[in-house]
Amino acid sequence: MNIIRAMTLMSVLFLAVLLFTIINQTFGYAIIETKIKPVAIIGENRKLTDLDKLELVEILQENITTGRFSTLERDKSMQERSRDDIYDLVYLEVLQPKIVKTWKLWDSLVDSKEIKQEFAEDYPDAMLIFKSWLSKDFIQNAQSSKPTEAGVRTALLGSIWSILVTILVAFPLGVGAATYLEEYATDNRLNRIIQTNINNLAGVPSIIYGMLGLAIFVRALSSITSGQIFGEFANSSDNGRTLLSAGLTLALLVLPIIIINTQEAIRAVPDSLRQASYGLGATKLQTIWHHVLPNALPGILTGTILAISRAIGETAPLVVVGAATYITFDPKGLFSKFTTLPIQIYQWSSRPQVEFQHLAGAAILVLLTLLLSLNSIAILLRNRFKK
Repeated sequence: MNIIRAMTLMSVLFLAVLLFTIINQTFGYAIIETKIKPVAIIGENRKLTDLDKLELVEILQENITTGRFSTLERDKSMQERSRDDIYDLVYLEVLQPKIVKTWKLWDSLVDSKEIKQEFAEDYPDAMLIFKSWLSKDFIQNAQSSKPTEAGVRTALLGSIWSILVTILVAFPLGVGAATYLEEYATDNRLNRIIQTNINNLAGVPSIIYGMLGLAIFVRALSSITSGQIFGEFANSSDNGRTLLSAGLTLALLVLPIIIINTQEAIRAVPDSLRQASYGLGATKLQTIWHHVLPNALPGILTGTILAISRAIGETAPLVVVGAATYITFDPKGLFSKFTTLPIQIYQWSSRPQVEFQHLAGAAILVLLTLLLSLNSIAILLRNRFKK
């Protein structure tokens, strides 16, 4: 009993350290300098924050190229943008901010006076702000080589697309396979070999599934996974390295987990329930569909939660299948090129600039939020079917 308590306490301690490390990376002081000073544009007697919408549009049009202004206008016309949106454009496009130094949360709290003194002495023309790297703009912006403009929108959409494909494919296949093995399959050598292989596949390293996905979905079935057989992207050079391939590969990865947990849930249903159903004249299929599976569903959803938790954090199989490490456009369907949050986190973590380390911490919080949201939905469904 003491060993269990010690292990539980150690697990909680490790989790607390992990969360502190992530949060410590996501918040803190930052010194920001602008390439062009506001005084050079509007003079010393006025402030940029005091200008109205029309004045900001005029400054924007005068200080960026015609092509860049036209691009911004195509994305969303200046009339439709709010005053705050245009102010942000002026700040990013005209003033061109650059982060020159950052501190983590703990250092910002403990060494606050020293940081402010250093700022006053070494950076008189800059701004010192307490920056949250996790923000609305961070969620809405696409990937960028500039830390001040980078976001996780593309990676977040890629993760959502891929996990939806994974669930839609793996859940029905896993439940169907487990139902057959428990309710229909006889105890013979072939079925014992199948069961043994399923148990072994649950422990296979994820990179092996990536190689399997590369061989089957990316290469052998490229005409399907690239959309060419459906007339989509006939001239595409993706060669099957699409969201569909990623989702199917992750489905193979979690399929053994769902099958094993579903089998355990079905075994937990009392045999007396089946006998009562047969006694009332129900067929085997009716008994399974109306009695066995509804009673086993809470356990099945528990296994699904475990499967989602593993799939959403996978990186290795997606790298093999062809996830892009740098992509600036959103996925528009199953046949789009893609990246995911774990890939994005890995890419930022490997960058030497300190700013990207902070972005990686913010992206981890987004990934945890997505994971907890999906798990919460599954838990609510599980609790509902328990009643």
